[in-house]
Amino acid sequence: MARLAERLSFLYQPYVLAVVSIGYVMGELGHYLIGVTSKAIAMDLHYGDIACQLNNTNYHLSELPDLCHTANNSETCLSFNINGTYYCEWNYNGLGIDYQILAGPSFMAVFTIMGVILGFAADKFNRVRMLTICTVIFGVAIILCGIVKEYWHLVVLRMIVAAGESGCNPLATGILTDIFPEEKRALVMSIFNWGIYGGYGLAFPVGKYIPRLNIADSGWRSVYYGTGLIAIIIAVLTGLTLREPARQSISEGDQETTVKTKKRQMVWAVIKDPRIIMLALAASLRHCGGMCFAYNCDLYYQTYFPDYDLSWWLFAVTIVIGSIGVVIGGIISDKIVAKMGVRSRLAVLAISQIIATPGSFGAVYLGPVWAMVTLGISYFFAEMWFGILFAILVEIVPLQVRSTTVGIFLFVMNNIGGNLPILVDPVSRAIGYRESLYIFFAGFYGISSIMFFLTMFLMEGPQKEAPTPLAKELGHDNKIFTTADESSLATLPKRTAYPNIHIERPYMHESSRL
Repeated sequence: MARLAERLSFLYQPYVLAVVSIGYVMGELGHYLIGVTSKAIAMDLHYGDIACQLNNTNYHLSELPDLCHTANNSETCLSFNINGTYYCEWNYNGLGIDYQILAGPSFMAVFTIMGVILGFAADKFNRVRMLTICTVIFGVAIILCGIVKEYWHLVVLRMIVAAGESGCNPLATGILTDIFPEEKRALVMSIFNWGIYGGYGLAFPVGKYIPRLNIADSGWRSVYYGTGLIAIIIAVLTGLTLREPARQSISEGDQETTVKTKKRQMVWAVIKDPRIIMLALAASLRHCGGMCFAYNCDLYYQTYFPDYDLSWWLFAVTIVIGSIGVVIGGIISDKIVAKMGVRSRLAVLAISQIIATPGSFGAVYLGPVWAMVTLGISYFFAEMWFGILFAILVEIVPLQVRSTTVGIFLFVMNNIGGNLPILVDPVSRAIGYRESLYIFFAGFYGISSIMFFLTMFLMEGPQKEAPTPLAKELGHDNKIFTTADESSLATLPKRTAYPNIHIERPYMHESSRL
């Protein structure tokens, strides 16, 4: 049995990646389901805006004598008809400030605070056990979302979901970076952080079509029951089959701290690092653009193209095209960083977001067909960002404060990027819903790409090997030096046994660990 376990040990790494990634997918599915089910929930719980909407999908907008959204009151709305068939309804549309608070701030308020707390805890306690507990918490809370009777019930439960899910990234990031080698790190982090987009993409078909089955007469509530149940199953697998890995040093900063000072780096020294500050600001704007579209895309397309069902298109774009972009981004970054250092990851990051910006604009500006085409192009490049970003982060942060830094970084990124989408509602009332997405979706993509590019110049490039007397202690193999002085060897006669010459090898920094 022990021999069999040893033979199958090579499967442990991908198994850990699969378990923590699926758990993350379930957490993000519970997070983003609100954007797809909001209209059904609003009709049930009575929150948000009431508007005139198309109620008969047998008609295309081009066939309607009057568009529903032009009606400002229920009487006008309910009077629109074609040969006696009334095609508009005056009902809750799932939008409004109530929805924006429910989708964004109520979730992020807890998510960001708990992320920092759990990040600190992850540097001290067993991460596998903590991840198990967090997964149970958000799994149970998602199930309870299916039994709510009041709007405030949903707000409270989304806070609990946020508290549990906030531990997924800092805890799993620490576990994965300790069991995977550096050359695979960006790809692994990209696959794991794909959970955000996996959960987001699954939300469209799950939130749209499962309620239509009306399983056990539960309607929209059934999707929350199922999502929470799967999360609890993953929590059981996490707790019973994963083991806490040994904490390993992965960056030059770790080596310098160990060799020179042997002391723990202060968190404040990391926080005030200009590279971290710039990365956090750029990531916050990029995150805001993604969150704005995630929270509003289904409701946006329902508002502007109510005669088109784009759920499967959105699923395909986010899951298939986005997944390809995630993997390719990680592979490209890993291949380049081995030769050019961490700065090259930022180059890949900046270029990918610059290319994604025009497509994000087209996804809002164009009609349904071309909107999906340009959205697919945008997603292919845009979704490279998250895994590469966190691979950069863990490579420039010392081991001792890695999880803490990830927690603080997420706190800043989610507070700014997660709460700014609340401005979509007031801005849309002033200049229009579509125009507000131009600013917060496409506009913030473009700004973040410029900031990522500028951050690249703050990073150290590949360094020349600097000799120090510590190589023998650390065991580095410095291949640019010979084991003897070549000029001395040249003076020795041919066919003569050379003496055993030993020269101390100088220490050098490995340029791939920045």
